[in-house]
Amino acid sequence: MAKNDRRNFLGKGLAAGAVAAAAAAPVPALADDKPQKKVLRTNGKNALFSGTIAYGNLIFISGVGYHEAGDIKVHTKGVLDSIEKQLQEAGSSMEKCLKCTVFLADLKDYAGMNDVFRGRFGSEPPVRTTVAAAGLPGNSLVEIDVIAYI
Repeated sequence: MAKNDRRNFLGKGLAAGAVAAAAAAPVPALADDKPQKKVLRTNGKNALFSGTIAYGNLIFISGVGYHEAGDIKVHTKGVLDSIEKQLQEAGSSMEKCLKCTVFLADLKDYAGMNDVFRGRFGSEPPVRTTVAAAGLPGNSLVEIDVIAYI
C-alpha cells in the first residue's frame, strides 16, 4: 500500500470511528422527558407515606413489617414474600434489588433472619444495611425496605 493510500485508509477509519462514537453517545434528555414520581401503593387517602413509588426505572418500597405471630424466620419470610409481590406488581423482581435495609427488633435475631434472607435475591444479592431498632411498628420482629430497578 502506498504512503498516500495508507493515510486515506487511516483517515477514513478515524472518521468512521468518530461517526460511530457520535451515534453511540447518549442524547441529552429534553426538559419534558424528566422522570416523574409515580405512587404505586399507598395506605389510603390520609396516609403519612407511600408504600411503593416509581421514579424513572427505579422502585422504592417503604419498610415492610410482619404483624402476625411467629419467630424471626416466620416474620422474615412474610416480609420478603410481601416485598416480592410488590416488586412483581411494579414490573420488577427480587433479582433486580439494588439496596436493602433491614431493621431488627433484636440483634439476637440476626442469624435467623440471615437464614431466610440468604438466596431470596438471586445469585447477586443487593447491598444491605442491618441495624437493631427497638420498637418496630406492629410488634414486627423485622422491617425491610428496598430499592430496585425495572
